[in-house]
Amino acid sequence: MLLTRVITAVCLLLLILPILFLAPPPALAGLVAVIVLLGGWEFGRLVGLRGAWPYVYAVACLLALIGWHALSGPDALARLLQIGVACWGVAVVLLARGVRRATPGFTVLGVVLGLFMLPAFGHATLILRELGIGVLLSVAVLVWAADIGAYFVGKAIGRRKLAPAISPGKSWEGALGGWALALAISLALAATHAFSPTWFSRVAGHGGLAIVALLATLLVIASVVGDLFESLLKRQVGIKDSSRLLPGHGGVLDRIDALLPVFPLAALLAIYL
Repeated sequence: MLLTRVITAVCLLLLILPILFLAPPPALAGLVAVIVLLGGWEFGRLVGLRGAWPYVYAVACLLALIGWHALSGPDALARLLQIGVACWGVAVVLLARGVRRATPGFTVLGVVLGLFMLPAFGHATLILRELGIGVLLSVAVLVWAADIGAYFVGKAIGRRKLAPAISPGKSWEGALGGWALALAISLALAATHAFSPTWFSRVAGHGGLAIVALLATLLVIASVVGDLFESLLKRQVGIKDSSRLLPGHGGVLDRIDALLPVFPLAALLAIYL
């Protein structure tokens, strides 16, 4: 199992890193389109679509991504990001409601949410990359740091469950540990301007370290919401992984669930700043 995970991770890195660092923008756009297409198929299954409908939904998500690109212009993309962030507000309400059976009404709501969440993530990825590879990667590093910190702190001292019905392995202590690590990294990047420009150095240039700390905290909260929301969807349909597309890792959404709300929020804040 570990060997399979390592092989899959190495293959993904060999594919993704050259596109991020060396390839022209259309190559990254193509990669994002594939991620949205596969993520759309998984999302459709998670919200209760059956038969051929997840495939139809995947194509619909891809067409939505292309459609927002066709509208072009910063105003249209900013509106998409705003709607995407608002959809994650709805996700918070669903998390507060807790795990229930995936009713037809929930499926319809999930279908609508995904048609904005996934294209917003796709375009946010492209916007952050246009601002610089350091900007994109620094936001991703914040999410990964929060996840790593939460895992190790939760394993060591986790006692109080964060959302026992949705994700029993997560604890408040772990979440705070992840936040602390992510905050330390974001403040270090902002204060030292290492690997500049990063998302945090840009924010520090406009508002100082206090604003960096505030917005980094907001992004960490968003990452937890993304992680928990996918867990909620999986529990409601009774599956462990979003798919088996990535051997040893589960599905595409299992790898990017925490990034889904963070990238649109970070891109929207970058536009405003």
